[in-house]
Amino acid sequence: MLETPSEEDSIFLSRADVDEPLSSYSEYGFELEEVFWPSVEHYFHGMKFENEDYRERVRSAAHPKQAAKLGRTRFKRIRRDWSKVRRVVMTRAVYTKCRTHPEVASRLLATGDKTLVENSQYDYFWGCGRDRRGHNNYGMVLMDVRERLREEAASLTD
Repeated sequence: MLETPSEEDSIFLSRADVDEPLSSYSEYGFELEEVFWPSVEHYFHGMKFENEDYRERVRSAAHPKQAAKLGRTRFKRIRRDWSKVRRVVMTRAVYTKCRTHPEVASRLLATGDKTLVENSQYDYFWGCGRDRRGHNNYGMVLMDVRERLREEAASLTD
């Protein structure tokens, strides 16, 4: 559960903001699983499915919002281990996006030591929730990737 961060020590952002480079909806594409993914959101929802045809349908969605909608279907079976691997999948996508687009990595590193918070009123897993008591897993993913990028930069200067 997220400790309630102070406003001055935090950066609040939305995963669904296509204009925010750190959001999962921003259209900074990357290659993973030997194919090009238009956004983190496309990759994240595509990886829910073992069915290759449906995964391709999610990957080729015209907009991240459409990929998310396809990923929330109740008519296709989601992989059994999804609840165990979803954070790893998100981390892999965000990290690959940052390594593919240096300007996104720079934006993330420029957040310093601030707490990054996915400002969703309704999502208590990825976001902070209406009462700021959610788990903020998306913010945690961003902070984990930020730390990894810092470690990589430090190892280059050693």
